[in-house]
This record gives sequence, structure tokens and C-alpha cells, in this order.
Amino acid sequence: MITIKEITSKGDLTTFVKFPFELYKNSPYYVPSIIKEEVDVMNPKKNPVFRNAEARYFLAYKDNNIVGRIAAIINWIEVKEQKKSKIRFGWFDVIDDIEVTKALLSKVSEYGAQHNLEYMEGPVGFSNMDKAGILIKGFDELNTMITWYNFPYYAEHMEQLNFEPAATWVEYKIKIPKQTKEKVIKFSRVIKERYQLKLLKFKKSKEILKYADDMFDLLNKTYSSLQTFVPIQQYQIDMYKKKYLPYLNPEYITCIVDKNDKLIAFSIVMPSFSKALKKMNGKVYPLRFLHILKAQRRNDTAAFYLIGIDPEYQNKGVTALIFKEMNEAFLRNGIEMVETNPELEENKAIQALWSDYEHEQHKIRRTFRKSL
Repeated sequence: MITIKEITSKGDLTTFVKFPFELYKNSPYYVPSIIKEEVDVMNPKKNPVFRNAEARYFLAYKDNNIVGRIAAIINWIEVKEQKKSKIRFGWFDVIDDIEVTKALLSKVSEYGAQHNLEYMEGPVGFSNMDKAGILIKGFDELNTMITWYNFPYYAEHMEQLNFEPAATWVEYKIKIPKQTKEKVIKFSRVIKERYQLKLLKFKKSKEILKYADDMFDLLNKTYSSLQTFVPIQQYQIDMYKKKYLPYLNPEYITCIVDKNDKLIAFSIVMPSFSKALKKMNGKVYPLRFLHILKAQRRNDTAAFYLIGIDPEYQNKGVTALIFKEMNEAFLRNGIEMVETNPELEENKAIQALWSDYEHEQHKIRRTFRKSL
């Protein structure tokens, strides 16, 4: 018999966060999140997203064992301002039992119906800056710090329950050339002079903070036309600055300003932390955090997290400057491969950036939706 329990206590929330550790304990590809960070994300007292969102968390039990989890989420900015009558579901993990999946999703459906919402979609987080999508290709690859891992049967469960595909993301591996291409060097010089642009160099992570708000403003401008877009709020920006600053290597951050020192483009790349996080296994006490510090300094793989370009400068070759700086930083630091973050399948402009490089589309992930 399957029973669903809504969790409310901090102890139960920790149990909720730890369930995937047991589910994927024998998987060589599952990269766990930091337990404390995950608990804080779901705590209304710690995560400012709850100013405009609400959530309920459920655990599924069978024979007194936990066999699944799910979060039901309503982002009220999305519902009220963007007029999307949607309830989100996320943090979805389950054993290979269709009845467990059905029972968990029925709780999301009930919650959405109580608020007169029209459809559910997931897995997603609270906003478009959170993890999203069921993996449908790339099961033999480590997930990155900002993506979920899952077994192949997840998508099969969705299809059996008559969910329809919604958004699809693709991810790439890009091989770093042994030297910066001459045409990139020449073209970047031309673009820099033509538009009177300047590159900013950073020595310390804290120096980047001055431009952080402008970066998120560019993200809002860059991705506002995409189907999953929800405007990033200032309180979220403040949280992300605090959360990700310790992971940044300033040498991998590229910022471009115009003649008036206005930020017009940026990119954020980080050394890959997948192997380090796997070794940490959800814990952050000092000795385990050494894995992060080692990954920052000695790594042959990087992860391309964010890129933003002012619409006024899109399709004007500004990305050549970004790639030139990144390529040179990679060569100085022994980076041989870069993995992109998930890119929406219809975002052809971003995917076109990799066309001049040896690359492989190695992962696909997708959200699913169903009318309530």
C-alpha cells in the first residue's frame, strides 16, 4: 500500500532532501547537492523566493520505506503577472513504480485545483534560475552543479500517465582548441574597436559584486522571449550572489562594457565541481570543502553557466570577445573540455555559438505538463 505524507518539520525536510542519496547510492553518475543548501532553499525563513511563491512537500511510503518525493510549487509572479495558470512540481524522485509516481503527482494536482489552476508542469524549481527537466539522454554522464540526475524510467512514467512534452533543453560538450583561433583574435579586435568596447579583468571574486546586479538585468533582457522565462527578482539576485560567489574563479568571468562603462555583455564559467561534489556527498564541513578548493585550482573541465548580451549588441560579434578571453583563460589553466548548462531547444542563437568548435550534444532534458 502506498501512503503519501505531507512534511512540515525541519527533520522531515532533511529526510526529504536525503532521499535521492539512497535512491542513487549505487549510481556512478549521480552528483548530490549540498544538504544544508537544499534544506535552506525549501525553508520560507531562508529563501526569499517565498515572498512570491508557496510550496508543499510530500514523501511517498510503501511498506514503511520511503519510495518517492515531490514538491508542489506555485510561483505567483508567473500566475498573476504572466497569466500562466500553472502549478509547478519539482524535486521529483521515485522508485520504478508507476503507482508511486501517480500518487505523488495526484497531490500536486489536488493542490493546483485548490487554487483553480489549469495545468501542472515539471520538474522545475521555484523560478527559471533553478534546476529543471527530466533527463532523457545522457544517463552515463555526471550531472552538473545546477542540474538534476534521474534514471531512464522517469520519462517513461510521464508518458504512461499521459503527460505531454513541454520545454526541452539540450547540453553540449565543447573541446577547447590548443590555441585561440586566429580569426577569433582578429574579429574580436575589430568588434572591440568598432563599438569602443572594453574588457574588465578581475583578480578577486568580490570585485565582481559591483557588476552582479547589471549581469542579472542583462539576463532578464537576454531571455525574456523564451517560454520558461520568469523575471528574476532583486531578492533572488541577492541570494544567488551569496550562494555562488564562493565558487567563482575571477579568471573565468568575462565582462564587457561600452565607452560609458555600461555593462553590455558577460559570461560566467566555473571549473567543474561535479567530481568534487560527489566526493563531498552532501556535506560541507572543512575537510570536505577542500574538494571544492582543489577543483577551483586543478581541473581539466569547466562548466559554462551563464551568458548575457544586451539586445542592442546581439548579432554584432560581441561573443567573439567573450570566446577569445575564455579560450586564453582555459589554456592558461589546463582546461580541455567545457560543458554547457541546459539551453532551451529553440534557443538557436546560443547553440550557434558552438558551431565553430568541436562539440557534442550529450544530454537532453525535458519538462512535462498535464491539464488538471
